[in-house]
Amino acid sequence: MSLSPIVIKVGGNDLDQPGFIDGLAQAVAALQQQMPCIVVHGGGRAINQLQERLGLQPQYHNGQRVTDNAALEVAEMVLSGNVNKQIVAALLAAGVDALGLSGVDRGLLHVEPWSPEMGRVGRIIAVRADVLANLCEQGITPVVSPISLGADGHYNVNADHAAGSIAAALRAAYATFVTNVPGVQVDGQVAPALTVTEAHALIERGVITGGMIPKVNAALAAITSGVQKAVITNLPGLSAGTGTVFVA
Repeated sequence: MSLSPIVIKVGGNDLDQPGFIDGLAQAVAALQQQMPCIVVHGGGRAINQLQERLGLQPQYHNGQRVTDNAALEVAEMVLSGNVNKQIVAALLAAGVDALGLSGVDRGLLHVEPWSPEMGRVGRIIAVRADVLANLCEQGITPVVSPISLGADGHYNVNADHAAGSIAAALRAAYATFVTNVPGVQVDGQVAPALTVTEAHALIERGVITGGMIPKVNAALAAITSGVQKAVITNLPGLSAGTGTVFVA
């Protein structure tokens, strides 16, 4: 395949919903008939559950997970292990030739520390786009865990940030951020489209809050880096092509 890929980001809070992973696999199988797909996933809820079982308290700062060394071990086990392989298995069952990998594999995602207060959280500074492009050309769907590689070891990366960076590096046809709501809510309605200026204004006004902020920022970063469009939607919207579209 030589077409530009679609980057599909799925969040950890949705992955343990009954039927979600199978529905995702069916949606990707249908989209794969049109153009290559790359799936990037989080695992927030599963990470929290394992942290709590181990007596660790999840911590957040501006909607992003604060990651110390103990939390990083848990995140890597969940993201690169259990969650990644669940998605790969579902895609294979749906007839999609899928391969799971993390940002560490082949140095796919290289990062620098995000900030001192975030601990082992990384900001992506380089993407080996050739690794993903070569897989897509072979008809393989990469499934990417956002655990990434820094100069001093592994880092956790927000999956929205990872998806946006991958989409930008590959000049993706578009990036879709799949969440549990049908789009960005403005005055009780899903906004069908937002410009960069409008989205920033909604964040400043407190209309866009919490975990939606990194999704919106990742969508904006993708389009300002050359991605044609970015979409925030839910699983039905992924199949139907609906949601909030971000344009330059």
